[in-house]
Amino acid sequence: MPAVNNVLVVGAGLAGAATAIHLAKAGIAVDLLEIKPDIAAIGSGITLQGNALRELRSLGVWDQVQAAGYAFDVTGIRAPDPHGTVVAEIPDARTGGPDLPAAMGMPRPELARILCERATEVGVKLRYGTTHTGLAQDEGGVDVSFADHSTGRYDLVVGADGVRSWTRRALGVNLETRSVGMGIWRAFGPRPASVTRTDLYYGGPSYIAGYCPTGEDTLYAYIVEDAQDRSALSPDEQLATMKQLSQAYHGPWDEIRETLTDPSRVNYTWFETHVLDEPWNRGRVVLIGDAAHTCPPTIAQGGAMALEDAVVLAELLVERDVLDQDLWDAFHARRYQRARTVVDASNQLAQWQLDHVQGDIPSLMRSVAILTSQPA
Repeated sequence: MPAVNNVLVVGAGLAGAATAIHLAKAGIAVDLLEIKPDIAAIGSGITLQGNALRELRSLGVWDQVQAAGYAFDVTGIRAPDPHGTVVAEIPDARTGGPDLPAAMGMPRPELARILCERATEVGVKLRYGTTHTGLAQDEGGVDVSFADHSTGRYDLVVGADGVRSWTRRALGVNLETRSVGMGIWRAFGPRPASVTRTDLYYGGPSYIAGYCPTGEDTLYAYIVEDAQDRSALSPDEQLATMKQLSQAYHGPWDEIRETLTDPSRVNYTWFETHVLDEPWNRGRVVLIGDAAHTCPPTIAQGGAMALEDAVVLAELLVERDVLDQDLWDAFHARRYQRARTVVDASNQLAQWQLDHVQGDIPSLMRSVAILTSQPA
């Protein structure tokens, strides 16, 4: 018999939707809250490493993900010269196993749609446009009040509500989320035929200029600069700024730049990071995904870590008979150090670039690949 009978999951991103699916498949009643009014509002593009694909397969959505995304096994390194010269082609580690691609790009809203449809299919009750307004727990459960003035009682509440987690704040958990010192421009648009993988351009006026195919007809492109306050720019000015920064990069960038015409498809955010010291739970409320750990996308492991949190938490809740300290100890033993290692590695790569230091990138990437090749 599972350790819980009914669960509230807050946040329908990767960590939340995956947790809800795994629990519902095991016969546990799950309410899934998403504060956004529509799942299509969640993000632009995402790169998924093999270990993320492994977890998506365990959710029963691999066929849909494979059809919607764009898989590749090599990352290119290009020079910021007039030709965008390819200087290296690096085979990516198949961290999900030999029968899965090394990496896949796809539109984040499409991945969210696939996961939420799967959640509904397995019996999750999904509620958009609302969140909780109060949590009060005792030894037996958590009483929850919602923004629509309804209430509920649950055996467990899972806070998977992102970097600025309202659940974390409601618990009184103090966690400093700091800027890494870099900002990223992202644009979503059509895929030129010349883009068949992620290519990274290091140097030039920006730290990185790159792109990732997200489907047969789409990609997302990005440029990483020093973190700046870009909030005063209008959408048209944001588009113009990204196009101006891209002028230093050529090869496929020359085609991509011509497609950057829609200001609504450009956004700018800072790289941020935090790791919540264990424990991630306060009694019967637990934080996972970005609510507990977040990092810059320098090794593209954020989505994978969120999915791994979900599968480990759900596995323990289904296999154990009681929600006790032994369960939480087992959860943290499998998740805390692994997530911290990935966050630290992501931050180290960013810091080397900020300091203009030639660090041992191959060794660092190899150590992360070895770690993530092993199931969480």
